[in-house]
Amino acid sequence: MTSGPVPTDVLPAAQVAELITGLVKAMRAYHMYLPNNPIYQRASENLRIAFQPIWAVLDELTLTVAETDFVWEEQVVYHQLNKTESIAWGLFKDGMRTLTIRRGAELEELPRFLETINRARFLPTDAGDDLLTLLWEQEFESIQYKFMEFFGDAGVGLPEQIGSYQSGGQEAEAAARERRTAAAEDAPPRPKGVVDLEEFDSTLYFLDEKEINLVAAAVEDEYRRDVRMAALNVLFDLFETQPEEAVRGEILGTLESLFPNLLNARDFRTAATILRECRLLGQRSSGLAPAHAARLDGFVAKLSEPAIVSQLVQSIDEVPALAGEATVAEVLGELRATALEPVLTWIPTLASPALRTLLEGVADRLAQAHPTEVLRILRAPESEALAAVVALCGRLQLIQTVPGLGETIGHPDPAVRLASVQALAQLGTPAAMAFVEKSLEDEDRAVRLAAVRVVGGRGYKGAQKRVEGMVLGKAVQAMDLTEKMAFFEAYGSIAGASGLKAMSALLLPRGLLRMKEASEIRACAAIALGKIRTPEAREVLQQALEDKDLVVRNAVSRALREPSA
Repeated sequence: MTSGPVPTDVLPAAQVAELITGLVKAMRAYHMYLPNNPIYQRASENLRIAFQPIWAVLDELTLTVAETDFVWEEQVVYHQLNKTESIAWGLFKDGMRTLTIRRGAELEELPRFLETINRARFLPTDAGDDLLTLLWEQEFESIQYKFMEFFGDAGVGLPEQIGSYQSGGQEAEAAARERRTAAAEDAPPRPKGVVDLEEFDSTLYFLDEKEINLVAAAVEDEYRRDVRMAALNVLFDLFETQPEEAVRGEILGTLESLFPNLLNARDFRTAATILRECRLLGQRSSGLAPAHAARLDGFVAKLSEPAIVSQLVQSIDEVPALAGEATVAEVLGELRATALEPVLTWIPTLASPALRTLLEGVADRLAQAHPTEVLRILRAPESEALAAVVALCGRLQLIQTVPGLGETIGHPDPAVRLASVQALAQLGTPAAMAFVEKSLEDEDRAVRLAAVRVVGGRGYKGAQKRVEGMVLGKAVQAMDLTEKMAFFEAYGSIAGASGLKAMSALLLPRGLLRMKEASEIRACAAIALGKIRTPEAREVLQQALEDKDLVVRNAVSRALREPSA
């Protein structure tokens, strides 16, 4: 590496020109954005990257500053004829003639250097400082510059400055005083009554340290302040204090156009504020027109539309961390009855466990508060939320939904019919059990099994006739062993002593000419006798205890272990 002249075939001038273009872009970004802004930070990173090929060849880059150009190794690497946009002209008119940037300057000093140039560009004409003074204050170590000052017709070159305020300090102060005097002479006369701050304090900073800290804190608070929320609070205050319908209508129009955008941007904190304030405005605003009251209420109504709810839930599920925010829970807590169906549809598909828990709570609240909406979904056979709402009815003990569950018992989907039987079993009312009884003859085995276990477990007498017909009829022959046992157990539990004769006849052989029942039927009859639990039933079981059929003996032993009535 070298700091002397570099052949342009080793480092092409185009590479330096690209670097200067990056400098100009970074200076523009530094002027428009704060340091914590991503664009500002990206500009700094791009600047560091742009210097890498330069430092691969050089240890320092020296540029000659011309009127509208930067020149490197006698080649123009920057040219801008428009002086208002030219960085070269801005430096040239302030007296800079050469600029040297050393390795490492891009890490910390170069951003400060560009910010200082921006400050100098926008100084008022009568300012006490200029670019040279501002650069001295920074005390650069890796950036070197040379200025030329002009007095009258003769030019006197200032000594080379390397970011040090002390070097050449007396000459610099004299030059600055000369420039201030010239600016004061050229400035127009001050109008009468106008006060100049310099009349009170001639120093650059005339506040004491405590006052400077207060001002700095106030500026920082202003930058951190949520401007959007402050503007919304102004609108809410105007709506409450200004009764004119035109004013209130305009404010509502602004909020209505803003609200969907907030949801799309996932700004749930602001959206929750609008919902909360609109509810309060509807309660405390005097002279509120009915149309305006309806529009205030319309924010929640719009939020609860199925299409909006689906988009909202999907948006939250894509960012799992959002589900834990209190403002998200507040927004979802405002949902109304129309949101129940899309919420139940989305719950099984969610990737976020936290959001699933949150929406389950929302669904429970809506179902308990709006049973008519639950009934509407139950009577919509094509609804994707049908199975979920059926399960919800049983879990929440929504007795008023029994008629709707009675309709879903006949749904084409066996899964819905099974869920309906289970929900009706949880409700357990006589009307619910009557609907369960109808499912004893369902074409689906799982539904029949669930129904017979429900009526048997509850000893529902209303099902005795239907169960008896199944047990003593031909339908039992087509059942597998598990289903047969379920029906016989249910029959014993429901019929009690009245079923003793029929079950005894199936278990014990009667006469030489009468054929014995199949082993499975006799075993199931023994199970039924065990459920009857009377002394007479136990006596019959004792008679079959030594039966030759092993299946029957095992069933009898099991039945005898049933506790007595």
